[in-house]
Amino acid sequence: LSPKRQLKEIAHRVDFLVSEQEDILLGELLPKLATHGVDVCRWADTTDEERVQMKEFFERQLFPVLTPLAVDPSHPFPYISNMAISLGVLVRDSSTGEQRFARVKIPTFLKRFQKMSEGRYVLIEDVIAAHISDLFVGMDIVHASAFRVTRNADLTLDDEDADDLLVAVEMELRRRRFGRAVRLEVDHHINPDVLEMLLEELDLKSADVSFHTAPLALSCLWELHALDEPDLKDSPWRSVTAGRLAAADGNDQSMFSVLRQRDLLVHHPYESFSSSTEEFLEQAANDPRVQGIKITLYRTSGDSPIARSLIKAAELGKQVVVLIELTARFDEAVNVNWAKELERAGVHVVYGVVGLKTHCKCVLVVRQEESGLRRYVHVGTGNYNSKTARTYEDIGLFTCDEKIGDDVSHLFNSLTGFGRDHDYSRLIVAPRYLRSKMEQLIRHEITFGSEGHIVIKINGLADADMIDLLYQASEAGVQIDLIVRGICCIRPSSEHGKTMRIRSVLGRYLEHSRMYHFAHGGQDNGPVYYIGSADLMPRNLDKRVEVLIPVEHPKHRAWIEEVFATLLADDVVAFEMNREGDWRRVGPTEYVPATDAQYRIHQRDSESQLKLGVPKAENS
Repeated sequence: LSPKRQLKEIAHRVDFLVSEQEDILLGELLPKLATHGVDVCRWADTTDEERVQMKEFFERQLFPVLTPLAVDPSHPFPYISNMAISLGVLVRDSSTGEQRFARVKIPTFLKRFQKMSEGRYVLIEDVIAAHISDLFVGMDIVHASAFRVTRNADLTLDDEDADDLLVAVEMELRRRRFGRAVRLEVDHHINPDVLEMLLEELDLKSADVSFHTAPLALSCLWELHALDEPDLKDSPWRSVTAGRLAAADGNDQSMFSVLRQRDLLVHHPYESFSSSTEEFLEQAANDPRVQGIKITLYRTSGDSPIARSLIKAAELGKQVVVLIELTARFDEAVNVNWAKELERAGVHVVYGVVGLKTHCKCVLVVRQEESGLRRYVHVGTGNYNSKTARTYEDIGLFTCDEKIGDDVSHLFNSLTGFGRDHDYSRLIVAPRYLRSKMEQLIRHEITFGSEGHIVIKINGLADADMIDLLYQASEAGVQIDLIVRGICCIRPSSEHGKTMRIRSVLGRYLEHSRMYHFAHGGQDNGPVYYIGSADLMPRNLDKRVEVLIPVEHPKHRAWIEEVFATLLADDVVAFEMNREGDWRRVGPTEYVPATDAQYRIHQRDSESQLKLGVPKAENS
């Protein structure tokens, strides 16, 4: 298909999915919520008493901040900010009969769902629309309905020509606010004249419009989720502190002493991110023996405990180096702010490698010990982000292995200096080595035919060469199990992929970890296991700095095997791809906790901690 035809097909499919989403919301979820005491009303369904209450709310909280922007020869069409919800209003001059368009922006500092009475809520845009005549005194209101504009969010940044990447990104962020409009979302009852005006002024075509029966921007449903209605929510799962860390804490041992005993593998959010990764950085910041800390930051939260620990370490005189990826999509502004704050604290901040995104998740802590300097390393599959760590499933490996420490030291030197790629002894690093190593591992497994086995858990699979190799492996009889959360461009056809099983797990947590297993890829044709930041996408293989780290301790390997087996046995929250490339839900439509993979992993971790007498940590 041509790119134009592909976009057309995608738009058609997206419209269908959005329509299905709205049917479920309006036809199932909201009616069921109403029967349980959470009634979201449209204005026409409000009572007289509620309307009086909302009139007072409008006059007190809304009227002073609303700004009607008219369009006429002396008032040009106003700037419509990206993703902002507005009311498009058509007014008529009662004396001349002339019609004019005006725009009223919905304020974002108030909740979208306004409480009217116990258990009854109304959308704030409905309240404004009901009182819109107060903003246009002496005019007749012909029409008022909501719309939203999406603008192009791409950064047109050439980092090779930029003298200062931070300044260049800041300039692009300011420019992005005025990016070209690419989509217009409107209420399905929108007045044709209003729609025509919007299309003309935004330079859009009718194909760029999506019509909605439900409220726009359904992320507002998080407000309903935040209501104190425990009976309507999943029971909370509490993260536990990893067993060895909890035992060490009880004995006043540091994480460094734990890691000197052996490697530590942690599984978030089942095992707490704050009591492992954040604690590791906090201990490093406060430990007088720690000489230096180096870390890569791709996406981090606005109020980041890890960033605070790095600032504290710098203030205490430690050498702190942070490689922060300024161009992480949609996190550019947060990363720019942290880059500035870290630099003000004396942290050495660098922005990565020209032409590549630094996507790997690595920490290096250098500590002075009796035997000399020792390097402690963390390599993870997920970002150093305390917010997403509560809902994203990820894995982290802590180690003080000398060879891995040496590899990570060389990695940071190549990222912060002018050094060329090191010949890494343990890590697999993209873009130089990852593609060739993956090809080598798959081809080697092919030589074992039906005795071969490949298990890969990733977020996306779209690289054509990797897909071709996996097809070759399947044709050779290799058993292939793929667990792919997102985009997946391979299918288990009877012609090429008859030994493939392709699954996607959509549970309470977002399955974000990347794990690779090749049954004969290791020493003496033994098994090999890797975790890390890389998916099998062209961007990961060729255009990003990625890191995979081997998992070698027998207990950790057994744990990975158990996780694989649990995910592949799930028949509750798993979907499986059929021979035609369609996803089909596995098992019953009713929820059964006993065979929910995520529930089983949570139960296993909780029970193991109870056996150790370890207290539970935070909710997730």
